[in-house]
Amino acid sequence: MISKDTIALVRDRTDIVAVVSESVPSLKKRGRRHLGLCPFHKEKTPSFNVNQDTGVFHCFGCKEGGDVFAFVMKVDGYTFMEAVRMLAERAGIPIEEERGAVPTEADRHKRNREELYSAMAVAAEFYEEQLRVHPQRQYAVDELARRGLAPDAPAVQAFRVGYAPPGWEGLAAHLKRKGISPQQGEDVGLLVPRSSGSSHYDRFRHRLMFAVIDTQGRVVAFSGRALPAIPGEDDASRDPPPKYINSPESPIYTKGATLFGLWQARHAIRQQEHAVIVEGNFDVVSLHARGVENVVAPLGTAFTSDQAALLHRYTVDVTLLFDGDSAGKKAAAAWEQLAPKELVSPSVATLPAKMDPDELVRTRGVEALRHLLSQAAGLVPYLMECAFDPSFHEADLREKARRVERVGAILAHINDPVERGMAEGYADQAAGRLDMLRSAPGAFAALKRRIVSEARAARIDFGPRPSEARVAPRPPGSEERKAITEALLDFPALLEESVVQDVLPLLQGVSAQIVAGIAGCRRTTERGEKVLDTTEFLAQMRGHANSFAAARLAAPVHETIDDARETVVKAAKRLRDTHVAQETSEIVRELHREAGNWDSEVERARHVLGLVQRQQGVKDK
Repeated sequence: MISKDTIALVRDRTDIVAVVSESVPSLKKRGRRHLGLCPFHKEKTPSFNVNQDTGVFHCFGCKEGGDVFAFVMKVDGYTFMEAVRMLAERAGIPIEEERGAVPTEADRHKRNREELYSAMAVAAEFYEEQLRVHPQRQYAVDELARRGLAPDAPAVQAFRVGYAPPGWEGLAAHLKRKGISPQQGEDVGLLVPRSSGSSHYDRFRHRLMFAVIDTQGRVVAFSGRALPAIPGEDDASRDPPPKYINSPESPIYTKGATLFGLWQARHAIRQQEHAVIVEGNFDVVSLHARGVENVVAPLGTAFTSDQAALLHRYTVDVTLLFDGDSAGKKAAAAWEQLAPKELVSPSVATLPAKMDPDELVRTRGVEALRHLLSQAAGLVPYLMECAFDPSFHEADLREKARRVERVGAILAHINDPVERGMAEGYADQAAGRLDMLRSAPGAFAALKRRIVSEARAARIDFGPRPSEARVAPRPPGSEERKAITEALLDFPALLEESVVQDVLPLLQGVSAQIVAGIAGCRRTTERGEKVLDTTEFLAQMRGHANSFAAARLAAPVHETIDDARETVVKAAKRLRDTHVAQETSEIVRELHREAGNWDSEVERARHVLGLVQRQQGVKDK
């Protein structure tokens, strides 16, 4: 664990404005805050605030917020400890760790994973170097040129494209020179043990290599594309090698939980609030090279729920750009199971026959691709079209029955009754074109009856009753408590002043929670200043208190401490007046309840007089 002192030092020496500006070039100073376009959602009017004094950011549009560690974690996908390490290295701060006397199993597991990540990083550098210097690199260069790409193109370098040389032990020997054991190379799928068990050989040989990078920017796997055979070095009598060879799963790589290109596409996806999913690695690189950067691909498998959930961190708007053949239709159909659970229903854009996205942008240009994406149809209409396409013999009643059941399966996955009704309309239209209603009326009618009865049986939430939907009035003093809390968030030093100490007993609810957090989360900087520890403070806040505090810390209301103090004085007076009025009303009600009890009436009357005197500033005689 990194020591708390180190974390505090990193936070103190890190300028959040400098860090955020690298991802938000539109950031401009506005009084005590900086304002810019949010990097987490698409917007035209700036609503993203950064406060250099408190070290907190907050977007009033999408509600994302936090400290500089949270920003790095959200933008680059780091864990908290990884964010601390990265910012510490940036600030030139040595890391001090708190360790127990004996390493735990978790420590050993973490160290092992770090060694495997290191092995993959060394391999990626090796393949990149071979693409620049190896005598046979021209085969890989020609394959890139065929796609209109050069080895020094920004997209090629961003995806860490390289070349695996044809020898059996080129990488194995390089790893050994770097002090990486053959077992570690085997654990991450770079090396394969020989049947004799005497040594290891390279898994990837004479291939164009694509690095698979996780959401934290680490190389976790490779995908190698076959290249034309080298004369004299390959046995022509052998079967041609597979077009792609992918790394096997390992302790640091799960194929069904990783998306190719997500690391490179994450900023574009967030900015555009839209992701395009294609089938091949080359498609992703080619589209990125031509300015279409919100593109990702699965890694040689159909989409999984883990991949859908991963993509959902960045957007809920997805377009599937697949081939129009059976494989493309099968890939789109896989989303039928995923979309209702992890994403809104995606749209589907179908490519021209025998053409992939790479060829489309090379031959027809980017505008043709954008036009194709703009014409994408919803997933359900697309699946209905596939179910009722005229690719079967219309007289085959069994096939028609299977198509009807297919439609039933599609409708069964739609929970929303409105969407289900629209889907039935699509089914009617598609079936009508095949004369389905006339040739198989019984089967189709029975299917519709079953779907309708399921919809009626489903519990439909119509929202709260009118009486429940009424907005409850705010308790007296709410605005005053809010104003005092805002002033203390802008200038926590006011908490030491008597004017604030006197009004603290009148705070309640969220205001009391926030002010108590401010009081308990102050720390002394290396310059001797007492400031709010925003990281610890926000970690303690929950729900509305967290969002309110983060927003105020990022976008302060008061420019100076004098302004904040004046707000506290005015709000405190109004709050005391409200408190006196409430307490007086309660005493009057009690007097009515205890009418006839002379001693009690006299005592309560004196109490009311005292309240009024204190309210008006009259001292007791």
